[in-house]
Amino acid sequence: MSLRFILVIALLCAANASARGIDGGASETPDALAQRQVLLMLKVAPAHYAPGAGYGGDYENAPGRYARRHVAVELARAHGLVLRDEWMMAALGVDCFVLDASDRAVAIGEARALAADPRVESAQVMQVFRAMAATGQVGSDPLYAVQPATATWHLSDLHRQATGKGVRVAVIDSGVALDHPDLRGQVALARNFVDARGNVGEAHGTEVAGIIAAREGNGIGMVGIAPQARLLALRACWQEGEAPATCSTFTLAQALQFSIDSRAQVINLSLSGPRDQLLSRLLDAALVRGISVVGTVDADAADGGFPASHAGVVAVTGTTGATFPIAAVRAPGEGIPATRSDGSWGLVSGTSFAAAQVTGLVALLRQRRPGMKPSDLLTALAPGPNVPSASERPRALDACAVMMRTVGRCVCTCAAVAGTR
Repeated sequence: MSLRFILVIALLCAANASARGIDGGASETPDALAQRQVLLMLKVAPAHYAPGAGYGGDYENAPGRYARRHVAVELARAHGLVLRDEWMMAALGVDCFVLDASDRAVAIGEARALAADPRVESAQVMQVFRAMAATGQVGSDPLYAVQPATATWHLSDLHRQATGKGVRVAVIDSGVALDHPDLRGQVALARNFVDARGNVGEAHGTEVAGIIAAREGNGIGMVGIAPQARLLALRACWQEGEAPATCSTFTLAQALQFSIDSRAQVINLSLSGPRDQLLSRLLDAALVRGISVVGTVDADAADGGFPASHAGVVAVTGTTGATFPIAAVRAPGEGIPATRSDGSWGLVSGTSFAAAQVTGLVALLRQRRPGMKPSDLLTALAPGPNVPSASERPRALDACAVMMRTVGRCVCTCAAVAGTR
């Protein structure tokens, strides 16, 4: 065994030991920890990267991993930081390392200093994102069966055209309860990017998953907008009870990279936060590969919130009578039946769930036109001069008209879409 290899292992052990000592103890919340972390990106040699390679799923054997980690440890020590975690973002050709600082101010300063180092591809502070569910509006009747989309979107007519069969939809959210009666068999795979606990069923992720793909024809509960879609349940957010789900740049980045590796066709991001450099690059990588991305508009954010404000993302709101700085579509956002993590059903409200319905509709469109580009999808959802400008109120999405434009003929009661011809 070479002296260099021994030195690398020693440095890694020291870093891991220090990370355990700097984590603030059991009382520090994941939100607080994220606020004092830095993301460090180191370039992977071009010869070691091929598009579509699944490095994210086999990171331990990725070429040059130990050498890059050694550089990360050296940089962390030089800047008074501690290596905590890492993941290869193969879509960007970089390794991403999570470094702990003592507080947010130190993290901001050291991220700037690291970005100036010639060995560093890029560096940034960790950011926090929140799910866009309304609080205090969950109903108590688990058998409530009136879904807004049933009437307003003519859901039964849409399902005669498509059910989302075979379309892979990545739900990047909090954990999904895989044993819910309306979700059994609907999840193709589940991954946890937050911690090592395996699958965790949480409120927000379970609600979003059910709205998209709850089972049809089982005699219970509800029907998903795309009941035959195949879900990738990617836990990138954590949640305590009914509190808002929270995510970080790093957990979201891992889930986005995994979605790309897994050849998802649609990604649902029912969350919002500040514009983020790393996540923007991964969204661009997904869009270039033909993956449709649906995000939620934040009415309180000056730019409409991220990722909804990112070019190419389908921005969705459930709010009526409001204007936004970005073009958006409006879907039902109140009183939506949803699957709950305790195995029951309830009513939910919020832009998170408006976006989930649009994600289901996108899955229907992708079944009918598998090669549909994200730009084509945006046109289908709000074509030509009908696209709302940044100063206009988003108009209600007409799902029948969208499907008609996709398949080239009337698919619902024609009186319902006559005005769209």
